[in-house]
Amino acid sequence: MRLPWFNVFNQVSAKDFTPRTFELFRRGGGYNLAAFGKDCLAGVTVGVVALPLAMAFSIAAGGSPAQGLYTAIAAGFFISFLGGSRYQIGGPTGAFVVILFGIIARHGMAGLTLATLMAGVMLILMGLTGLGRFIRFIPYPVTTGFTTGIGLLIFSQQVKDFCGLSMDGNSPGFLEMWQGYAGAASSVKLLTLSLGVGTVAVILLIRRFAPRVPGVVVGVLAVTLVCYFFQLDTETISTRFGGIPQSLPMPALPSFDWQITQALLRDSFAIALLAAIESLLSAVVADGMTGDRHNANMELVAQGVGNIAGALFGGIAATGAIARTATNIKSGAVSPVSGMIHALTLVLFILFLAPLAGAIPLVGLSAVLMVTSWDMSNLPRFLRMITKSPKSDASVLLVTFVLTVMVDLTVAVEVGVVLATFLFLKRMIEVAGVKPGARRSGAASIYGQSEKEAALAFAMPEQARSIEVDELTGPLFFGVADTLGRMMLNMAKTPHAFILRMRDVPAIDSTGIAALESFLSQCRNGGIRLILCEVQEYPRFALAKSGFIDEIEAVNVCPSLEAALTLAAEPYTPQDVKRAMALH
Repeated sequence: MRLPWFNVFNQVSAKDFTPRTFELFRRGGGYNLAAFGKDCLAGVTVGVVALPLAMAFSIAAGGSPAQGLYTAIAAGFFISFLGGSRYQIGGPTGAFVVILFGIIARHGMAGLTLATLMAGVMLILMGLTGLGRFIRFIPYPVTTGFTTGIGLLIFSQQVKDFCGLSMDGNSPGFLEMWQGYAGAASSVKLLTLSLGVGTVAVILLIRRFAPRVPGVVVGVLAVTLVCYFFQLDTETISTRFGGIPQSLPMPALPSFDWQITQALLRDSFAIALLAAIESLLSAVVADGMTGDRHNANMELVAQGVGNIAGALFGGIAATGAIARTATNIKSGAVSPVSGMIHALTLVLFILFLAPLAGAIPLVGLSAVLMVTSWDMSNLPRFLRMITKSPKSDASVLLVTFVLTVMVDLTVAVEVGVVLATFLFLKRMIEVAGVKPGARRSGAASIYGQSEKEAALAFAMPEQARSIEVDELTGPLFFGVADTLGRMMLNMAKTPHAFILRMRDVPAIDSTGIAALESFLSQCRNGGIRLILCEVQEYPRFALAKSGFIDEIEAVNVCPSLEAALTLAAEPYTPQDVKRAMALH
């Protein structure tokens, strides 16, 4: 027998850990040369789209463009090869920019590599323990709050390159960042600003009038060609980073330091949680576009392996990329093979075309991130939720947003998860509780009684002073356990018997059992017979295992309200009370 709170673990099977790629080569998998051709076309298309995005996200996080490409290759390949979604494309995304920027500022690139490795292990554990089913229950206000905050921070970080400001780096703090911009406002380069605005305009126009064409690629290509042919004086990848290596690095383990490892635990958890949320959200979007159904647990395992692989090759954190996954689907992909081809396309670019990337102006990549930040923030949705949502949801949204922007993304994620838990408890407490039944002497009404139950009530002997029937609803857990204690305090007159109807109690935890034990003791001290009826399978198993059924005596646990009423009509003598107290 499985208890309800363990269901998510008990239901994990070997099928939950079968990558979608493996399904292609089973008998009758239906994969053929025509399908491979579609995957090749989609994979090359997504590879071209991923090229500027991978470099842009890495630069924004404080890394090099090459590290973004290494991440898209190593992590992207394993996320597709081992993933639980047919269409998922993995790689660097905007969600990580802020947290990675902070980690690099505090612990350097070696710290980021170690944090990414640790996050990969956490993701694998999340998948193996079945937590993929839980991630989707994180409330929408929490995810909206920190994604909007991330969008604002990404926008803020790009102001320097977008405007060509002359200043020494960026401060990781939001207010300090804008104070720095205010001090350097006189150094704005109109040429750079014009190129940035022009690139944004091209991307938006392509989206509006040719949505099937990758606007990001066209925008970056256009600004690169303009700067190259007119020999415009603007900073490029080559001038800042010295270009991109024409080879892949050898995998290497980072050095482990216990103190640094402890300091990185919170950051690693934030990376793992963000990777889990965004990858599963991306998989859900893919399901909605295709009618497919992803395997959440296998997807988390793949995300973990992908992040470990990316870190070993010197990359940054990765997750499922919604925009690239959607592009993959629109380009005709039919299997995870397209994601692997997307990674191989980037390998070929590094081996044969890396020098061309050196000519890409940084303002072009900055413009791409400006557009991305707007997409992430989704300001109309944010404002609508503040004004139209319940006050509790709006409060959670604002707290998560403010913490993300003003304090730290790691803190925002932690507080957001805690708020999510309390929000869940609040909802559970609202639906759980007691439906009070009427007190009766001899004959009275019962909450939800049938005609047969009513007839039983009229036939009860007068020796039954009174019987009270109350119905528990919802799970009996620590959030509502004190309800039982209040029930006894609210009694105006001591009944002869007390019937607890538990047909709507699907689960009970140790605190709920302790509350029942305390209530049983109160009833016995007052000479009241406590009877349980219509106890569901899972709560009955938990009560039997804890010894409560033996304590209350099995005869006082009835299968129906009718049986409970019949039992309650019997006299409950002082000898019965003494015997029960002795057992207690």
